[in-house]
Amino acid sequence: MKRSVLLFIIAVVMTTYPGFSQQQKSILKDTINIDEVVITGTKTSVNRNNIPLTVSVISKEKIENSSESALLPVLSEQVAGLFVTQRGITGFGVSTGSAGQISLRGIGGNPNTQVLILLNGNPQYMGIMGHPLADAYVASDVEKVEVIRGPASTLYGTNAMGGVINIITKEQKEDGFKASARAMYGSHNTQKYMVNGGFKKKGFNVFTSFNHDQTNGHRDSSDFKIDNGYLHAGYNINKHLNISGDFSLANFDATDPGPEDSKAGYTIDITRGMGAVALDNKFDKTSGSLRFFYNFGEHKITDGFHSKDKNYGIVLYQALNLFKGNTITFGTDYKKYGGIAENVKAMNGNGMVFGDTTVWEMAGYAFVQHEFFEKLVLNAGFRLEHNSVFGNEPVPTGGLAYNPTPATTLKASVAKGFRSPTIRELYLWTPANANLKPERMMNYEVGILQKFFNSKLSLELTLFRAKGDNLIQTVMGATGPKNQNTGEFSNTGVEFAGTFKPTSMFTLNANYSYISMKEPIVASPEQQLFLSGTYKWNRLTINLSVQYIHNLYTQIKPQEEKDNYTLLNSRIAYMLNKYVDIFVKGENLTNTKYYINYAYPMPKIIVFGGFNLHL
Repeated sequence: MKRSVLLFIIAVVMTTYPGFSQQQKSILKDTINIDEVVITGTKTSVNRNNIPLTVSVISKEKIENSSESALLPVLSEQVAGLFVTQRGITGFGVSTGSAGQISLRGIGGNPNTQVLILLNGNPQYMGIMGHPLADAYVASDVEKVEVIRGPASTLYGTNAMGGVINIITKEQKEDGFKASARAMYGSHNTQKYMVNGGFKKKGFNVFTSFNHDQTNGHRDSSDFKIDNGYLHAGYNINKHLNISGDFSLANFDATDPGPEDSKAGYTIDITRGMGAVALDNKFDKTSGSLRFFYNFGEHKITDGFHSKDKNYGIVLYQALNLFKGNTITFGTDYKKYGGIAENVKAMNGNGMVFGDTTVWEMAGYAFVQHEFFEKLVLNAGFRLEHNSVFGNEPVPTGGLAYNPTPATTLKASVAKGFRSPTIRELYLWTPANANLKPERMMNYEVGILQKFFNSKLSLELTLFRAKGDNLIQTVMGATGPKNQNTGEFSNTGVEFAGTFKPTSMFTLNANYSYISMKEPIVASPEQQLFLSGTYKWNRLTINLSVQYIHNLYTQIKPQEEKDNYTLLNSRIAYMLNKYVDIFVKGENLTNTKYYINYAYPMPKIIVFGGFNLHL
């Protein structure tokens, strides 16, 4: 199996990016560069070799070269074991017929409440429903993305049960002014526009962006449009202290086209916003951060549903390096989330409030990491979470990373993950149950990262077993449906990722995952394979990628429905000069008919063309 996969990788067409500046040439960085410095696994900057957790890093160059405006579809291709549902050309939507469900190693929930999205380390989820809004995350704002493939609840608390996606945004790092823009047009009157710019002088820096997408959609009543703005500003108070702020606002309108051979569903109007302020410190023996975040939103659906929600809190942590090779991190955080949900058309137009409440939780944690003989790193952590509804939840973790040679890293870890019940599950509608307890899981994994041929070939292999219980499910009883902690899962799997760069003109990338699930799970494919390669010649870049999905369950009840498909995509780009490049890209070039959401057929061949400006 391993041999056939490796031969297939080596047979694929390859990738690089043409350019004139060092920044453009840095595109050769890949998602499994094992020398990458990451922050998500420990909250402090550390070499990825020195943390037991399995972390994928998606670079800015990878994201920008996809020419995607939405971020999550890029991650779905680039991260082994990660899958994000889609329903059309662009736009995920919410409510019935929506997509944007995130699954990591078969864990995700519907709607997704088991994989936590962070924006610069700040949690992102709707206060009432408990899930992130996939349409709110755009590629143009992103410096890189770090994905923990496995539980990270010890550091991040609720919703980090299955893993964490930390979106780290751009900031202006060089003095002066820089700007870029993109315009795209494609099938079904799809238009995508982006402009961003940054400025830095002395200790002050600012970065801002604006995006607009719209499409008629590939089906009747599947139109979508979104406007998204983002602002980041920072100031170095002195060499030890930095203060920064983030603000984003997105508004999108979408229509549910409904299942095929059925009438269209409802139209939605969503506004999502986020603000955060951080005061970071860095000294010789200690570093840390004090952060305040505030997420808010308003949802309107033409069936009369209306909600306003908020999710806000404080994050405080400090890492101490008391002696060589040792780091101790102490942290505490406080979150409060909730809002009001109602139907303004109910009761003959008088309206009905389903719920108007909030839940709070507070936690403290400690995380210790120690390096022995410059080869072995051990770490352990413990978190005690207190929730205003269910009380206390202890969360331990531990692991090791061993580097016998500079080219080899061995990892092993065991970690607990949990998810608090949401406002919806506790208090809204008929199945509500105020006595729910958190969902829980334990994850065990081992892995190896290996470099060959003077780092021209990098490989990563991970084996894992995840067992969960207390899953919240709606059970039919004598008095009707009720949410109860009755579900279980047992997932065992293998993940592989590799990059091969034999020359400066060729790069090959691949990732593969296999998950054996005791019970089938919607939106979690049993196998997924992504192969990508690009050839660079002078100013021309040709990219070819293949995505294979096997045993994707689109429905389990009342009867099982699953799909298998293979997608062929390509992108050709040409640099006219150092300021302008043009590109054309095609998706599903084999015109495959396939489904990701049950009874929602995906687009056949779609084609886009556009240009990028760099100032």
